[in-house]
Amino acid sequence: MGEPRSVVITGASRGLGLASAVNLYHRGWQVVAAMRSPEIGLAELRRGTGAPDADPRMIGIPLDLTDLASVAAAAKAIEAAVGAPYAVVHNAGISAAGMAEETPADLWERMFHTTVFGPVALTNALLPGMRAAGRGRVVVVSSAGGVRGMPATAAYSAAKGASERWAESLANEIAPFGLGVTILVTGTYDTEIITDAGTTDCRDLTGPYARHHSTMDRRGRAAVKRAARSPERFAAGLAAALESRAPFVRQPVGPDARMLLIANRLLPGAGFHHAIRLMMGLPRFGALTDRDTDA
Repeated sequence: MGEPRSVVITGASRGLGLASAVNLYHRGWQVVAAMRSPEIGLAELRRGTGAPDADPRMIGIPLDLTDLASVAAAAKAIEAAVGAPYAVVHNAGISAAGMAEETPADLWERMFHTTVFGPVALTNALLPGMRAAGRGRVVVVSSAGGVRGMPATAAYSAAKGASERWAESLANEIAPFGLGVTILVTGTYDTEIITDAGTTDCRDLTGPYARHHSTMDRRGRAAVKRAARSPERFAAGLAAALESRAPFVRQPVGPDARMLLIANRLLPGAGFHHAIRLMMGLPRFGALTDRDTDA
């Protein structure tokens, strides 16, 4: 048997990244787990996989996507450990709840560094080796917010949308070198990012958007409770996606993500906007203007 294929997974210390690292390790991959605190994260990964401390198929690399010096150092460490990786999975992400007006500038910056600027820099640093190898895949983990902008998650939606447009551009650029790109549109999974513990809450519950928040919070929690699935289900979808040899793939992982992509194809922009408003119980157009305060 040949050497195991290597996969770099960012944000591998928890949630979808942790589940994916465990799943791919059990499938025989060499997992490079890139995370802020590899000492803590590796301990969790070893508990999940049963990997011994010196197992060369489980490697921890420090990575802070908001620090370009850390990104450059991580790329060098990855190449020193495994050479050109077969796949890079951009899974790391942060979440924020709040209207665009409520979200502070520093959070917008952190969101884009984590979701766009950091992943772009890491990919650019690893591409020369992957091009020389003539095989491999870049996987971008997206979500509903990357398909259409969602209310109360403007920064998150904007960053995910930018990430998807980058991935589409990248796919055409690197396909001639034998490299492919996959965008995975995730559904709702039971991870910290959908709980208060995993989200930066910027909402002003008594401000001008109070009516929005009241309805959206109630409906959102109910929807998440119904739709949330085990992260292991996502990990299986990622494993299947890594076997693709197509130059570009955009696929859902989860039934709610599949339904969203179908609706996105069928509904025009105005129709989708209205559907989201109704689903989330948002006030109708003009309902909160001074001339219509009783609506």
